[in-house]
Amino acid sequence: MWRRKGKRSGSRKMGTNRRQFLKTTAGAVVAPYVITSAALGNQERPAASERIVMGGIGIGNMGRGDQGAFLGRGDVQYVAVCDVKKGARDAAKQKADKRYENSDCVAVNDFRELLSREDIDAVHCATPDHWHAIVVIEACRNGKDIYCQKPETRTLREGRLMVEAARRYGRVVSGGSQRVLQDYRKVVDKTWGGELGTVKSINVNVGPLPKPCNLAGEPIPEGFDWDMWLGPAPWAPYHPYRCSGSYAINGTSWRSFSDYSGGGMTDWGAHHFGGATFAIDVRDLEPEEVTYNDENGRAFLTYRYPSGILLHHNHPGMGNMHVEGTPDEKLPPKPIPSYKGQGGIYGDFIECVKTREKPFRDIEICSHTMAVCHLGLIAYELKRSLKWDQAKQEFPGDEEANRFLDRAKRQPWVL
Repeated sequence: MWRRKGKRSGSRKMGTNRRQFLKTTAGAVVAPYVITSAALGNQERPAASERIVMGGIGIGNMGRGDQGAFLGRGDVQYVAVCDVKKGARDAAKQKADKRYENSDCVAVNDFRELLSREDIDAVHCATPDHWHAIVVIEACRNGKDIYCQKPETRTLREGRLMVEAARRYGRVVSGGSQRVLQDYRKVVDKTWGGELGTVKSINVNVGPLPKPCNLAGEPIPEGFDWDMWLGPAPWAPYHPYRCSGSYAINGTSWRSFSDYSGGGMTDWGAHHFGGATFAIDVRDLEPEEVTYNDENGRAFLTYRYPSGILLHHNHPGMGNMHVEGTPDEKLPPKPIPSYKGQGGIYGDFIECVKTREKPFRDIEICSHTMAVCHLGLIAYELKRSLKWDQAKQEFPGDEEANRFLDRAKRQPWVL
């Protein structure tokens, strides 16, 4: 049976177990008290006191899927939702209430209210990208483990701050790039299995790049906290395309615009660069050099890792991958890391909340993947090659490039 390990913020108030109930009620002369079967649990569903108490922050397109995955688990008790759109949070509350056949799920507008609850063990976050670092760091400060949707960061600096927060507060922080293992398993099996010998290079196609947003303002819909949606991003007038959660990166969603996202380079790059770096076993490393190339107006990049392995980015594209190695010189196979527990990447997170192990997509590994994305964005922006110091997290002697390490944030959301 799982018992909570590690430091949490505050004590747990919700739930009871059979031993605690008998101890606290022994000898008391009170009216009869009935413990429901749901509270005591059974072989398929643990007692309430043994479930992971969860809440969700950002319940849009991705958030609804995440909520459904966690609601479907018997070892999770889902108690709160947060979204700046009233319709979204009301629908998420109804979904949780229907699951448990009660009306207990609490719906709030401000994520800080949810994170301040002492009964919550863990949260999932699927806000737009410009909010991720703030929510993750605040969750860690409040003693909450967190599953954060990809792309986990909007800037290079955010990645390091998130890693530092996870380690400082002893939190399990998992990224949400499920495709890293799911979509690229065949490639990983060949590279880790030694079939391709010594890997020399890997090609990845992903895009497009983000662009500025200059859409004119429109009336803000009722029940939408627009200022909170913007959060750390520069103030801008409301427009439905500016905040649309559509997966299209064509100017009709926030994923298209640089104030909120790195475009396809980060949105899909979190998956595809994550899969590529996993395949060539450089998940713990960041490139030391990015070479910018321009042939007849077609820009592309070559990343070089300390080992000499090359990662080529041919922009744009949607996830094509090609690996070059020495197949005539096969290598001994290596054990392939995988998910813990049951239920894919969600089950991996929940299992690690219980065991305090690092998840498959630990935030530090995610930060290295996102570094590939951001280094590429900066090289494309400056239209030139870059050198990168992973240890110091800077471009050595390159003041112009170092200005892109982070983005200015509106008060009070400064990290």
